Amino acid sequence: MAEPEVRRGDYAFEKELHARLRTLSGPAPEGLARWTPRLIANLALVTGVLVIAATLLPNRFFDPTFTEVSVVIGTLGIWRFGWWFNHWIRSETYARRRWPKMRLEADRLWLSGWRPRHLHIQMTTYFEEPAITRLVIGSILTQVRQERIPTTLWIGTGAAYDEQVIRDFVEVHGADLDMDLVFLRQNQPGKRMAIGLIVRGIARYLTHPDDLVIFMDGDAAFGPGVLRKSLSMFGADPELQALTTNEDVVCFGPGWMQSWLSLRFAQRRLAMQSHALSNKVLTLTGRMSVFRAKHIMDEGFVRTIEADYLDHWLWGRFRFLSGDDKSTWYYLLTKGAKMIYVPDAMVYTVEVVKGSGMERMVQNFRRWSGNMLRNGARAIALGPRKVGPFIWWCLIDQRLAMWTMMVSPVLAILTLATDPYYMANVILWLAASRVVLCLVLWRYARQPDLWWPLILYGNQIINAAVKIFMLFHLSKQRWANRGNQTSGEALGGVAMVKSGVAKFQMTTALVTFLTGVAILAGLLPSPF
Repeated sequence: MAEPEVRRGDYAFEKELHARLRTLSGPAPEGLARWTPRLIANLALVTGVLVIAATLLPNRFFDPTFTEVSVVIGTLGIWRFGWWFNHWIRSETYARRRWPKMRLEADRLWLSGWRPRHLHIQMTTYFEEPAITRLVIGSILTQVRQERIPTTLWIGTGAAYDEQVIRDFVEVHGADLDMDLVFLRQNQPGKRMAIGLIVRGIARYLTHPDDLVIFMDGDAAFGPGVLRKSLSMFGADPELQALTTNEDVVCFGPGWMQSWLSLRFAQRRLAMQSHALSNKVLTLTGRMSVFRAKHIMDEGFVRTIEADYLDHWLWGRFRFLSGDDKSTWYYLLTKGAKMIYVPDAMVYTVEVVKGSGMERMVQNFRRWSGNMLRNGARAIALGPRKVGPFIWWCLIDQRLAMWTMMVSPVLAILTLATDPYYMANVILWLAASRVVLCLVLWRYARQPDLWWPLILYGNQIINAAVKIFMLFHLSKQRWANRGNQTSGEALGGVAMVKSGVAKFQMTTALVTFLTGVAILAGLLPSPF
């Protein structure tokens, strides 16, 4: 595998990175202070345009010609918005009622002097920009020094390049710490093998089952107090087995990608708080999650990371390329483990986008959606008793949502030949409903962004389309972040036949979906 091009020392980039992170991690305006006069004026303008459009456009929703279409869209809207509203109520319940008590108990324990016996931090890095590496390692050293926890920092690398950057930084800034630095050079490609080597190293170390192990990425920097806020939860709750933290992002790339990623993290905050009310989460995010060491010492856990696989009737047995965070989550799910979300522990991801932002977004969707679909089916198979009724239904809903998301645009297009005004009504409904959704999502953002309603709908449509494609191509995997790895691409006659069968299945499913929607909406005669 060819080594990627890297910069040996871009000080302008490093200066800009630290400046943007200081702004992002600084005090955020609260309440109405977040709404500048310009934002208020722009929101008023958008609202005014929507109201004028609703007044001037002829209302076709109640036209007898489209009664069945409107009933389908309306019923679907009530279902989806009702489910989303349920998540919001659960999220606020977790944030306002359950979480404050959990935080108070954990803080009391920490102030009393409790510390984990030993902390292991495992991190993988692959030809990372030196400025990002120094930022990440610096955030670790600062908090290890503040909290005075005996720590071992395990770094999985693919070459001497990253090791030298880290070693030089630690020798200068961390010589006084009670911290061991261990490098493990992977001898097989892929992040999973790098993590597996580290985890096996931790298991051979003098590790106690109640030691704590942090899994983190090489581009994720700790925000203020992350160690105190996250580790203390394990001392306060002996039943807790794993947790994941809040995230935000610094994006170097197209401006719309910063807005898109900020939107996704706002959605993540709402959803994670809702899920955590059930003492489970839907992923133990690789950017930053913490585990009790007893799981790390389990051979089944290690093998799940190193060689997780899926048996598929068409694709046969294939190993997972990425999605180690979904694999660790699934393993703990099978054990009925308690998992929570820590909303006040913030980790900052640095995204450097080179080339096409749209291509990068689609690649991310392919990776995220593929990981979700590959793990979701087997998690659903565990059943609601094992997983918990709410989380189990969330997993089912993930698979339904990719189809329900496409119903409104499909119906709008199908009615275009009959009456263009109906499509205009649907577009107006979609615009107004996304503004309403964003009024809630802005509560989970550092600052409102008026591009979010447009980005939200585009995000939903593209994500649904990618999920539908990946549903029939589960073995096809690509990860641009680590040497542009690929897996499952068609090579040879048998693979080409399998790919052709998958495309036939997908085409059949899409035709069935379109036909069913059209019949349900009364646009095609029912065969029954």
